Amino acid sequence: MIEVEDVVYDYPTKRALRSVRFIAERGQVLALVGPNGAGKTTLLRCLAALDRPFSGKVRIDGVDTQDDPRRVHEKVGYLPDFYGLYDELTVEQNLIYAVHAHCVTGAKARDAVARTAASVGLEDRLKSRARELSRGLRQRLAIGQTIVHGPAALLLDEPAAGLDPEARRLLSDLITGLAKGGMAIIVSSHILAELEDYCTAMLVMRDGALIGDGPVAASGGVRVRITLARPDERLANALAAQAGLKVESAHASGALVAFDGGPEAKAALLRALVVDNFLVVSFAEERVSLEDAYMAAQAGGRT
Repeated sequence: MIEVEDVVYDYPTKRALRSVRFIAERGQVLALVGPNGAGKTTLLRCLAALDRPFSGKVRIDGVDTQDDPRRVHEKVGYLPDFYGLYDELTVEQNLIYAVHAHCVTGAKARDAVARTAASVGLEDRLKSRARELSRGLRQRLAIGQTIVHGPAALLLDEPAAGLDPEARRLLSDLITGLAKGGMAIIVSSHILAELEDYCTAMLVMRDGALIGDGPVAASGGVRVRITLARPDERLANALAAQAGLKVESAHASGALVAFDGGPEAKAALLRALVVDNFLVVSFAEERVSLEDAYMAAQAGGRT
């Protein structure tokens, strides 16, 4: 769906992208993360056929961004971090303008506007002027303008900036729904907690390059924290003897372990500890956060 091959992009005094390569499939939501100046916005603009790479290739649904940028614009929805709305136009008029800009007219345009308004939860605000909308509703209208033409890929740069918790939840639900509908989605954000609910993998950038060979797992898996009612010096050795178990930390009173297996592996470990007369008072699952996975990727990418 989105194919990026060895993309290099230069500003007059700086190389912004360094041999970036990855593939994003339909239904994926990739979190594009990294520090300020890492090259995230430049990469999104290259994917949207707004900037031309110095070298390398970008293809969206099989179309090369350099060979046919206008056709790529038909296949991509791009929402920059600073977007514009026509404040004196109604929600409906803003969507009509956006769909007409993609050469969709007549009954198809009307259907697209109605469908999009429903998908972003603005069907009851069609006659409201854009300037009358709250920050969260304006963001939904902006995303509506971005998807009204039915793109195959969606690129969002800091889409949740300035939103309250409820608006962020609605945005999360919207992105999840679009991905289930078959879009390939890339979302850039500095706030990793915003991405936790819906991203399926991460593109981690630093100094214009991706860490790793492409998308990395958005989660480090499942860990279990074990707490004993009474300290037992045998615990570390007992855990080390278990196959398929990674002991992240262990001491006489408890441990933190990661599993390669599923629920059966956790049940087997708990059973083994009880049989060995360890007084287990807590055996609690902990999900590895997106921030943990990001920091692990950054640490692994340092040389």
